Amino acid sequence: MFERFTAGARAVVRDAVEHADRTGSDTVGEPELLLALLDRTGSPAAAALDALGARREPLAGELAANRRRAGISAADAVALAGLGIDVDEVVARVERAHGAGALADGGRRAGRGKRVRRAFAPEGKAVLERSLRIAVGRGDRHIGDEHLLLALTARHGPAGAVLAGHGVTFDAVVRVLEERRAGRAS
Repeated sequence: MFERFTAGARAVVRDAVEHADRTGSDTVGEPELLLALLDRTGSPAAAALDALGARREPLAGELAANRRRAGISAADAVALAGLGIDVDEVVARVERAHGAGALADGGRRAGRGKRVRRAFAPEGKAVLERSLRIAVGRGDRHIGDEHLLLALTARHGPAGAVLAGHGVTFDAVVRVLEERRAGRAS
């Protein structure tokens, strides 16, 4: 599959591994792939994110907050609040007892500060596989960073939820990519 990835898509995957290293995550998942996409400039995914008004800092902040809450999204936290569960209070209590970031990655910090090979989490692998299916479905012969972005928005995972909260949905990304494609064709 990786032979079909463009240089830009391969760079996203490499950068996602580096994001996992920096955050101390044991695996590479959706959040790391999204952070790597947000770092891109001059690519189809970067253009789509820019056209949709997605900005790195707010998105990265929400991903960090979700990570701190053990993957519980802002929408999930609101739903739990409706049941009388204050997620921020739970996180605060756990962090008081076990230290800051105790819930991030289940409290594991293996490999922090040293270079280790990061495996892809199941949802990270699913994004890569979904990007292939999306590329094939669109009739594209390659897998570019735009296919990775589409794969992230195609389901309601941690990255997809954060993106959707900023208006970056699968349909919106498809629309922007089609507009760009039509603009290049004329």
